[in-house]
Amino acid sequence: MGWGRRSDRYESFYPPYVSVAEKRRRAQKAVEKQMKKGSKLHPIIIEGRQIANTFWGKSWCENLERYSDYENRLPRGRSYVRNGSVIDLHIEKGEINAQVSGTNLYKIKIGINPLPPKKWKAIKSACSGHIGSLIELLRGKFSKNIMEIICRKGEGMFPEPSEIKLDCSCPDWADMCKHVAAVLYGVGARLDENPELIFLLRNVDHLELISQAAVAGAEIAGKTTDQSMIAESDIADVFGIEIDKGDATTGEDKKTAKPKKAVPRVKKSAKKRTRKKSKVAQEKSRKKKNNSI
Repeated sequence: MGWGRRSDRYESFYPPYVSVAEKRRRAQKAVEKQMKKGSKLHPIIIEGRQIANTFWGKSWCENLERYSDYENRLPRGRSYVRNGSVIDLHIEKGEINAQVSGTNLYKIKIGINPLPPKKWKAIKSACSGHIGSLIELLRGKFSKNIMEIICRKGEGMFPEPSEIKLDCSCPDWADMCKHVAAVLYGVGARLDENPELIFLLRNVDHLELISQAAVAGAEIAGKTTDQSMIAESDIADVFGIEIDKGDATTGEDKKTAKPKKAVPRVKKSAKKRTRKKSKVAQEKSRKKKNNSI
């Protein structure tokens, strides 16, 4: 009897094993039920074993895995997200809302603190002039140095555990249950499709990184002009001469240079007529000379 009672208690804390096929069937059934009610769902669909494939998606997942706070629960979350259990996931400003199909249908809400202004300013300053276009930014096609700045633990774009608030409607007492872990991995898959959502989630404007690059370029151009002007003034002071800014080829000032006299042009047709008359006169003179002989 004692063993039986302990077995009953064990089963009450740990639900029976559910196969992968059964989990997928339940997830699909939950999706169909929600859609019949008129809900517009955005499920996470993983093809193959790899959850994320792009720079932003992979970086998000790698950031999760570097924190020891999460290491015990993350493996179950990977299994859930691959099985299609995350039937709905929305990323908003500072918030992730999702539904996960498990033994029942659970609602998950994850709060993400905004990126501190000081940290955002440091990121923009470090990336200034190194990100050329919006396409380059969203595709993550930039130098290793910029990647390290954006992904740096505690200083980059991705949140720390202290900046994440977790909530799930399941009865699991742990802060990070497998349903929450599945949603966090689902965010990585979603960033593959829409990388700009990471900036929305951290409440910063990704276009500021591009405009910062443009400002840096303008400042560089301005410094070049100023340096050339300073160089000219330094030369004038050292040699005690005035630098003439006139015609570059002649050295003459355009305002003081004497205008050149215009030379009248003779039309080609007039020249031809003059040459023809002289030939006729020469011919007449030759004939008179012959007749006189």
